[in-house]
Amino acid sequence: MTADAPILEARGLSLRFGPVPALDDVALRVWPGEVVAILGESGSGKTSLLRVLSGALPADTGEVLYRDAAGAVVPVHGSGEAALRRLARTEWGFVHQNPRDGLRLNVSAGGNVGERLMAVGARHYGGIRAAAAEWLRRVEIDPARMDDLPRDFSGGMQQRLQIARTLVTRPRLVFMDEPTGGLDVSVQARLLDLIRALVAGLGLAVLLVTHDIAVARLLAHRLVVMRRGRVVEHGLTDRVLDDPQHEYTQLLVSSVLAA
Repeated sequence: MTADAPILEARGLSLRFGPVPALDDVALRVWPGEVVAILGESGSGKTSLLRVLSGALPADTGEVLYRDAAGAVVPVHGSGEAALRRLARTEWGFVHQNPRDGLRLNVSAGGNVGERLMAVGARHYGGIRAAAAEWLRRVEIDPARMDDLPRDFSGGMQQRLQIARTLVTRPRLVFMDEPTGGLDVSVQARLLDLIRALVAGLGLAVLLVTHDIAVARLLAHRLVVMRRGRVVEHGLTDRVLDDPQHEYTQLLVSSVLAA
């Protein structure tokens, strides 16, 4: 696949829950190696959009297209459950807001990382364990805790472990849903620095959902601002945040400056 082709593209996405429009004619593109943040308040539609883009939720209208590692265009909602599971194991990753949703709490830390390697065909026990130890180091977890259970970790450590489990297979596209939500400010800052370094180092494409402007500014190349299911503004992150054009974006930015 060439760098001038989007890795993920959505067109005309609409979705309603009863009378409420969760998505209203949403279009979006993500390019290889790019971090795109979807910003908005609770109820803006950003989480619904992430679920539709990742295949977890069907839209009423529209399409989502993914270009796989071979350059083939794959319709996310037309390929079947087996194809989606394969993508989720290999070319995609998902970092949940609550790390307990992305971890097996009764499996050791090393086992959580190793399981994803085994899902893509790794079978050599020593190699799997060595890779798990290396990734624990990369997310700043002492490899000596490899055999500890995630339920015995702090929230910040659980989130770092989830990131290691997600990235160990080097996915091409990662979906992140409020990855620093619920953490203390100091823990958030450390985790954001870690995510930024890993994403840049691996050259990942990332779709990031957040309500936090500071998170979007630190991590994202481009910003998509949503309100009531519609994209009201989009563009380069610094441009959108330093010179917002839509009144809703202006309100979001001014509320942070006034805090």
